Amino acid sequence: MVLKVRNAIISVSDKTGLRPLAEKLYECGVHIYSTGGTARTIEKLGVPVTRISDYTGFPEILDGRVKSLHPKIHGGILAKRDDAGHVDQMKENGIEPFDMVVINLYPFEQVIRKEGVTAGEAIENIDIGGPSMLRSSAKNYQFVCVVPDPKYYEGVLNELEKEGGISLETRQQLAMAVFEHTAYYDSLIAGFFSTGVVTMDGDGFPSRIHFHFGKKQDLRYGENPTQSAAFYTNPDIQVRGVSNAQKLHGKELSFNNILDIEAAFEIVKEFEAPACSIIKHTNPCGAATAATLEQAFADAYACDPVSAFGSIIGCNRAVDGSTARHITRADFVECLVAPRFKKGALDILMKKKNIRILQTGEIDANVVYDFDMKRIIGGVLMQERDLKDVMREELKVVTEKEVTAEQLESLLFAWKIVKHVKSNAIVLAQGSRTVGVGAGQMSRVDATFMAIHKAGDAAEGSVLASDAFFPKDDTVRLAAEHGVRAIIQPGGSIRDEDAIEACNELGIAMVFTGIRHFRH
Repeated sequence: MVLKVRNAIISVSDKTGLRPLAEKLYECGVHIYSTGGTARTIEKLGVPVTRISDYTGFPEILDGRVKSLHPKIHGGILAKRDDAGHVDQMKENGIEPFDMVVINLYPFEQVIRKEGVTAGEAIENIDIGGPSMLRSSAKNYQFVCVVPDPKYYEGVLNELEKEGGISLETRQQLAMAVFEHTAYYDSLIAGFFSTGVVTMDGDGFPSRIHFHFGKKQDLRYGENPTQSAAFYTNPDIQVRGVSNAQKLHGKELSFNNILDIEAAFEIVKEFEAPACSIIKHTNPCGAATAATLEQAFADAYACDPVSAFGSIIGCNRAVDGSTARHITRADFVECLVAPRFKKGALDILMKKKNIRILQTGEIDANVVYDFDMKRIIGGVLMQERDLKDVMREELKVVTEKEVTAEQLESLLFAWKIVKHVKSNAIVLAQGSRTVGVGAGQMSRVDATFMAIHKAGDAAEGSVLASDAFFPKDDTVRLAAEHGVRAIIQPGGSIRDEDAIEACNELGIAMVFTGIRHFRH
């Protein structure tokens, strides 16, 4: 069923495209009704317009807070035109039927993004009448065409001109767009007011959660070519990372790229010294800190050059020319993410056609995002992020053998890395560089075996970090067999004594953190 448009309401904050819209509707014989600033703009275009206050006989009041909340407006939008009772009531009350409603909302999102915005300023930009008219129009899409964004103007006008009206299919699609839009708008408001507010539940977690993510881009495919995918971001979250990074070079990011870049950058943010991580399938195949970024990359790459093929590299410092040259000499690199790129570094890197280069801006350690969410079918799990860091004074030496100062530094480095490795996780380190990583194994001893296998001869003299306690002493014995000298682990197993006795027997130092770092 094609809807003929005779009467239209236009009330927009964003005046983009208003001239061609108003002029074309007038050309098509549509009677335009409007409010406030929109009416003034249309009048200046020389297009006839009826002010809503003149139509309703009620002025705009309370500094414009009340303009369109009137039965003659919502009656004309919500009436069912095929219901004789509705039609009679409209006639009795002098209500015109509105066939098209063009509304966009107060710019709440833009306002709350401004530095120093006050609660009062945000409140005055919460639209009331606009969402009400949008929702009324979308509910009655069988008889009303609702247009919630300037991006739809051209398509609607073309259809109006060619078909003489708007199809039911178009009206349904626009109604769906409205409810998506108003849900997003309300979630922004809820998010703004929830900042720093203790929830009624009293546990820091809201009784309901609202997602306001906008589509940043379509992706070529998901984890596999048979899966379609898209990338959505939340502008409220200002933490430096892949979601707000600027792509400087290379092909579009893939689904897997985005996950790996996040993993790579979160690791290097752990460190104040120059740091580099090399990621495959969200796990580090190498990570290091050093006096220079170039050395940090060299040490990270040396951990597992075979796995580093097709990797994602994260850096916590501006990439300079020498580091860039070192990276280009490595095997195939998918992506490189860093706060900045110094003069000349980009020229070197961009000679590699396929490398994707992302710039995040400087890391601010004081800006963090506190919550982590994981999706299951039919639900979402929400938790605090694993931001707890162990302090030196909190470490408990549980063995007869003490750790040396050098071993302690290496243990603390490995402890920061193991937090970012999928459980069961084991990290072997020499100094401030990984030499072997065992990730995602079903048993802890298997993860240890994999880390030792990756390390080879470098296991001799290394330290070991475990993301959770040892259920048996087998991990200790396997580590000692290959030359591991010190261990850091949470402790807390009912068989801790078995592990401690094995360390004492084999001459290994071990410290407990009291903190677990599972990463599923």
